[in-house]
Amino acid sequence: MTERAEVADEPRGEPLLQIRGGTKTYGGIHAIEGVDFDLYPGEVHALLGENGAGKSTLCKVISGAITLDAGELEIEGDLKRYTKPGQALRDGVAMVYQETSLVPTMTVAQNLRLGDERLLSRIRALNIEGRQLLRSMNFPVQATALVSSLGSAQKQMVEIARAIRRSAKIVIFDEPTATLTPEETEQLFGAIEELTRSGAGVIFVSHAIEESLKIADRVTVLRDGRKQQTRETGTLTRDEVVRMMVGRGVEYTRRPPAESTQVGERVLSVENLTMGTMVRNMSFSAFAGQITGIAGLVGSGRTEAAMVVAGAYKRQRINGGRILIDGHPVRFRTPRRAVRERIAYVTEDRKVNGFFETMSIAQNIYIGHKAADRRLSLLGSPSGARKLATTLIERFRIRGIGARAKVVELSGGNQQKVVLAKSLTHSPKLVIFDEPTRGVDVGSIEEIHMLIREYADNGAAVVLISSYLPEIFALSDRILVARSGRVVAEFDPETASEEDVMFAAVH
Repeated sequence: MTERAEVADEPRGEPLLQIRGGTKTYGGIHAIEGVDFDLYPGEVHALLGENGAGKSTLCKVISGAITLDAGELEIEGDLKRYTKPGQALRDGVAMVYQETSLVPTMTVAQNLRLGDERLLSRIRALNIEGRQLLRSMNFPVQATALVSSLGSAQKQMVEIARAIRRSAKIVIFDEPTATLTPEETEQLFGAIEELTRSGAGVIFVSHAIEESLKIADRVTVLRDGRKQQTRETGTLTRDEVVRMMVGRGVEYTRRPPAESTQVGERVLSVENLTMGTMVRNMSFSAFAGQITGIAGLVGSGRTEAAMVVAGAYKRQRINGGRILIDGHPVRFRTPRRAVRERIAYVTEDRKVNGFFETMSIAQNIYIGHKAADRRLSLLGSPSGARKLATTLIERFRIRGIGARAKVVELSGGNQQKVVLAKSLTHSPKLVIFDEPTRGVDVGSIEEIHMLIREYADNGAAVVLISSYLPEIFALSDRILVARSGRVVAEFDPETASEEDVMFAAVH
């Protein structure tokens, strides 16, 4: 049993938060139904479930963004019925989103005071106050630094410090580790430990089951808007959590090629590719009907090399190496030219580069389809967009209220499927999947893996970039390892181990 689990077994005192019979309905469909949830001082309580399970709805109720249709919400024993987030904030409830709410052009000290400014403030006094607060929490962040210069973990530390400055008693983290490196994740976990030592309670919402079991004292699992169980982490395994989330076991099992699949011609050749300091003489190939997995740590140059191939980045003019498609050298000036050559790149950052969030599913898919046209028309075909969207929504199993639903309204897994559908409206001969299941629930992961395997079985050359080794081993027909901007090793997934690949990625 972990240290946190042992602490959880001790008497907790009175709860900071209690929800009894929490119910919220949209259009006759229950987002949450009869949910009971509580949180105690000094506790990390993980909230797990598939996309659409009701996690976000429950957190929005607690943070004051929405109001329960039925049930009760208590904060420190007092009944509450919030109608706006400011009311919850005044009661000590703070929410730290995956995309932080900091102003990038302001300093850390200024952001700590944001929303609580005096009429007249001295910069020097702000810096001193910010420095003292950050030091008291052992956060390695400079109060005078611009937020735009900080890493993801440091930005979240600033959010935590701001919550502490506002005397937050309940802090909700929404997918806090989705974009963090392993080192940044450890930094963040240290910050959360500091937060709980001050007596605050933490709600930890994540798709990363292993991380949740590591950091949390208790776990509550939601499925289809209903609570399945609340358990101490010391009594749970990953497999038990997965079964509660999806109603069945889901494993990263090996997905070999179909018996009819044959490895074909070399579709992609990358020779001594160089771009700045991130990609240094990288060389690799991809073959028709085969999935080439590229493993490696964050910063190893995998994504940058893929974006050069897709025309999003430019390699060096002199001594930048060569890229060959079907044996012919190419240099794409824009991603659109690569799309016309039937090259698809599925971005790792769906919210920044993957879709237009205020547009509908149909509009996003249609824009992806029109990107291959030699001439872009100002006038689209609404009926054509709907017809195409209907076909791809069914094929990619996108679950929404219809093709007209805005992408921002979808769960993370369905947003990722929109990115796939938008990128793959044509029949590509080369597909690069960059972290295709990041921030996606375990049920959607299985569906996305089936789609990736399907493209290779249908004759496309597939490149899979993933930081999660079980995913690399589950899908790859051959595994390459990138380190310091170049490919340093190749493995057969049938004979290699995760330890072999990680050793090559680090040493």
